[in-house]
Amino acid sequence: MVNNDATRVLAARLREQARALGFVAVGFAPAATDPLRRARLLAWLDEGRHGSMAWMESRAEERAAPQTLWDEARSVIALGMSYAPRHDPLALEGRGEVGRVSVYAQGRDYHDVVKKALKALARWLVAEAQSLGIADARLKVFVDTAPVMEKPLAQAAGIGWQGKHTNVVSRAHGSWLFLGAIYTVIPFAPDAPHRDLCGSCRACQDACPTSAFPAPYRLDARRCISYLTIEHAGPIPHEFRAAIGNRIYGCDDCLAVCPWNKFAAAAAAHHRFEARPELVAPPLADFLRLDDAGFRARFSGSAVKRIGRYRFVRNCLIAAGNSGDRSLLALVDALTADASALVAEAAGWAAAQLRACP
Repeated sequence: MVNNDATRVLAARLREQARALGFVAVGFAPAATDPLRRARLLAWLDEGRHGSMAWMESRAEERAAPQTLWDEARSVIALGMSYAPRHDPLALEGRGEVGRVSVYAQGRDYHDVVKKALKALARWLVAEAQSLGIADARLKVFVDTAPVMEKPLAQAAGIGWQGKHTNVVSRAHGSWLFLGAIYTVIPFAPDAPHRDLCGSCRACQDACPTSAFPAPYRLDARRCISYLTIEHAGPIPHEFRAAIGNRIYGCDDCLAVCPWNKFAAAAAAHHRFEARPELVAPPLADFLRLDDAGFRARFSGSAVKRIGRYRFVRNCLIAAGNSGDRSLLALVDALTADASALVAEAAGWAAAQLRACP
């Protein structure tokens, strides 16, 4: 039997330690199954709105409930780390000569930064629990690489709510939170779930360039620019190419227009997420010259690296085709003979677009 007084003291100390490690939000949720959460996930998968992300379907039941993934879990510690930007994510719209990289990928890879902090917190938690007489403090740490529903768990733990764009929104930090989770056998008292504060606002819905939201709180990943430029491995469907504009890795539009961002302070962001200067407004021409070695060197330590050179250059070619900048034509033409069929196809499309420009 775990002493309730000890868990209350541990929870309070954990909140302090989490903030010392760079987390700006922390909350506790039950690890038990939530039938509504499970039903919504399975319905979304049944509709095929996850696109080619087969990994979401293959471990759906584990994703649906923490205790399905680990039956001994009793609590979920949900944590958020801010990456609030210092610049306007929409400022480069219409500047065809440069590419737009999503804010979250302009700094250090969040997987590395958040996981390092989570592991440090986990080590501290085990030692602190033992000092309070809690003998069993087993836990598991997750950062976006396991079947864990971080966003609904964050809402259940009270650190924010899932907005109409389906991402977590915080009253203090807006839309700019990286999420992590710790499952543990310690039965922490849960926090109250955060209530939805979107109201009648539909700014995120109206901002989406590809109409990826069939309804508020529902996302069709197959139409989402972040999915198309990151997760989608094949040629980008022609119907979305013009709407992609100059976005070459992800899309911030639905996040950036959220009114709650007026409370998000860039000073609260973890210093490791400070944007690399070369990714704030990168010239497309530089990226169209990248071979595989150059790509790996350029994006070492960046989340961009995980999609590989072929997908990334594909994205840059779509942006080049939308740019109206005929000075890029020589670089684009050279890529029509690329060893990658994915790159060559995108180059052929981009060349045709540029040649049609006045």
